[in-house]
Amino acid sequence: MSADTPGVLYEVNSGAAWISLDRPERRNALSDDLVVGLRARLEQAMADDAVRAVVLTGNGPAFCAGADLKKGGGSAVAAGPNPFVDVLELIADGPKPVIAAVNGVAFGGGVGLVAAADIAIAAHEAVFSFSEVRIGVIPAMISVVVLPALGRRRTMQLFLTGERFDGSRAVEYGLVHEAVPLAELRAAAERAVAAIAKGGPIAIREAKRLVQTVPTMSRREAFTWTQEKIAELFASDEAREGMTAFAEKRPPNWIRQ
Repeated sequence: MSADTPGVLYEVNSGAAWISLDRPERRNALSDDLVVGLRARLEQAMADDAVRAVVLTGNGPAFCAGADLKKGGGSAVAAGPNPFVDVLELIADGPKPVIAAVNGVAFGGGVGLVAAADIAIAAHEAVFSFSEVRIGVIPAMISVVVLPALGRRRTMQLFLTGERFDGSRAVEYGLVHEAVPLAELRAAAERAVAAIAKGGPIAIREAKRLVQTVPTMSRREAFTWTQEKIAELFASDEAREGMTAFAEKRPPNWIRQ
């Protein structure tokens, strides 16, 4: 496992890039340098052809406790670009699926990382909260990814109250897809990686793009774009291989034997 980026561990294993926030003494809070390191590792994973999916988790008892107020996190100047926005966009819009494996506390910006992910799995013991109002600020940037995940009514409740909820309640709220005992969290993430790896790499990329793009279009625009997209993919080498493999009752060539 590489630790060349301070505060962020990176490992590629069985086609997945495992990115672990590694400041357990600070509960993996988002200092400015940790955010920059996380952005660099996400960019690395998205550019690596050997990586089929990304797993984002935390080292130690916390997933991510939000902005590190003692280390500059959350202090971005409004006039300049904020690297945390880059992180959220890389997770939400990058070409590789991102799985959040939430091992512990996820507050504020940490919940934003979960909401931006394509698949989220939490330990039952994980604790979530949008605690910003309790220190006199608001969950501003993360609202862009949280609102689509939770919906307006639930988001309003949680933003206003700052209440804490566990992994099972996070499933009920629609923030995460599955809650498991902490001891089973890595295995659950590995199952999600293995399921993704059965799909064609281009098809996986385009499926993620589909879900992100269609809601931004009118119905007529969506029908026009999607019929062009499916025609493009049916004509691709990947689709030909997939259909040939199906007919021949063998795994397609993108599945490792």
